[in-house]
Amino acid sequence: MPEGDTVWLTARRLDEALAGRSLVRADLRVPQLATTDLTDRRVTEVVARGKHLMTRFDGGLTLHSHLRMDGSWHLYGPGDRWRGGPLHQVRAVLETPARVAVGYRLPVLELLPTAEEDSVVGHLGPDLLGPDWDPAEAVARLRAEPARPVGEALLDQRNLAGVGNVYVSELCFLRGITPWTPVGEAGPEKLVVLAKKLLEANKARPGHITTGDLRRGRTHWVYGREHRPCLRCGTAVRVGQHGPPERARVAYWCPRCQRGPHPHAN
Repeated sequence: MPEGDTVWLTARRLDEALAGRSLVRADLRVPQLATTDLTDRRVTEVVARGKHLMTRFDGGLTLHSHLRMDGSWHLYGPGDRWRGGPLHQVRAVLETPARVAVGYRLPVLELLPTAEEDSVVGHLGPDLLGPDWDPAEAVARLRAEPARPVGEALLDQRNLAGVGNVYVSELCFLRGITPWTPVGEAGPEKLVVLAKKLLEANKARPGHITTGDLRRGRTHWVYGREHRPCLRCGTAVRVGQHGPPERARVAYWCPRCQRGPHPHAN
């Protein structure tokens, strides 16, 4: 699932392309919206809320989309060939005289009154890249369950919105703890500050660089480096799973650089 900085960048690009312009074509290819016509509606703005995208129109309407694992938005010029996938995967087309926004494989696409956006994002915690960012509130939400594994807690968007699995592994590495460390022992105050720093550093570019090294294969300390050397100490990086079984996610860690419980403790 895309990290919050990826969604923020998607929103910024869509906003730059569409905001302030009226649609000459609007094609929403999901059953519940198949007869909806947004033609001539002016796009007022596109914003990210955690990992959710809100395309707002005049008249108080919002098109809510979520990328989840496979969704994406692509921008083209009029007459350009679309390259985001086969046509049967297109779920939304928003076209102005100058640009065409095409949404592929969007698992969530719904239209709602702008005044009711909280019905789909009101459960989220403070947004790391949003105007509502409140580090004290994020820490308080994390500390509400001190025995919960920190990796699972960071992924819970009700605590803070925007952290995904890449950042969980990298944040835990940088703090020297495993993702299975209880929140109460993980120093959530420092994790929250570091999460904000990493997402801010990466929000204006594709990818998630946590090492400061742009070279291929060296952008992450441990994420995606199973059985490869830790970039700090050279020990083979290990991989396991964290989170509840129905939502288990892969986790990477260095057994030398990171302290705390892990699946291979016994």
